[in-house]
Amino acid sequence: MMANKIRVTVWNEYRHEKESDIVRGVYPQGIHSAIKEGLDNEYTVQVATLDEPENGLSEAKLNETDVLIWWGHKAHGDVSDDTVQRVYDRVLKGMGLIVLHSGHFSKIFKKLMGTSCDLKWREADEKERIWVVAPGHPIVAGIGEYIELPEEEMYGEHFDIPQPDELVMVSWFEGGEVFRSGCTYTRGLGKIFYFRPGHETYPTYYNTEIRKVISNAVAWSAPNHREYPKYGNAVPLESIKGRS
Repeated sequence: MMANKIRVTVWNEYRHEKESDIVRGVYPQGIHSAIKEGLDNEYTVQVATLDEPENGLSEAKLNETDVLIWWGHKAHGDVSDDTVQRVYDRVLKGMGLIVLHSGHFSKIFKKLMGTSCDLKWREADEKERIWVVAPGHPIVAGIGEYIELPEEEMYGEHFDIPQPDELVMVSWFEGGEVFRSGCTYTRGLGKIFYFRPGHETYPTYYNTEIRKVISNAVAWSAPNHREYPKYGNAVPLESIKGRS
C-alpha cells in the first residue's frame, strides 16, 4: 500500500442513466457514484464521464490518477482516439486499470489486449455464481468460495482475450454457460484487472462482496512507481574491444 491514499478515478460513459428510467431507478446518481461509494472509505476518489471535455480524462486528470476504473457500454465509439492514447500511455507507465463488465468492448481494453474481446451474451435475469479459483490472490482477499448474484446478464465463452496472466474468478450462469470473469494482465508497468459483473439494470455495484473485489483490485493495481525503462540507442556500459 502506498504511503498516501491511492488516487482513483471512476470513469463512466453515463448515457444509460440519462436515457432509461429503468437504469435511473437502479442508479439514480449514475453507476460511477455507486462504485465511488464503495471506495470512498479507503481511497481518494473522483469521477469522470464521457460527455465532459476530453471525455473527462484530460492529461491533468490522469496525472491525478493512480488507478482508473472503466465502465462503458453503448458509446464505446464516442470515446476519442486521443483519449484512448492518453490512457494507454499512462497504463504502460504504471497506472492501474480496472475494466468492468461491458468495458470488454471499449477501445482502450481492445487496444491493450490486441484481440476482438468478443463473447456470448444473454439478458434473462439469470443467477450468476462467481467462483474464486485463485483463493490466495489479493484481489479476492476476504471473499469466500464464491459470490452469488440473484440476477445478472450472462456472458459466455469463448471470450476472445489473450491468456490471462492470472485467472482469479470464473462465473457459472443458470443457463449453463461459464465465463472467465476475473482476469489480470500486465502491460508495460501497468496492472490491469477485468471484472465481469455489472449490467446496468441490476444493482450489482451495491453488493458488498462486489465492492470488496473492486476495492482489493484498486490496491493490487496501484503503481509501484518504478522508473519507466529507457529505450532507443544506448551508450555502452563497458569498453567494446577494438573500438576507441
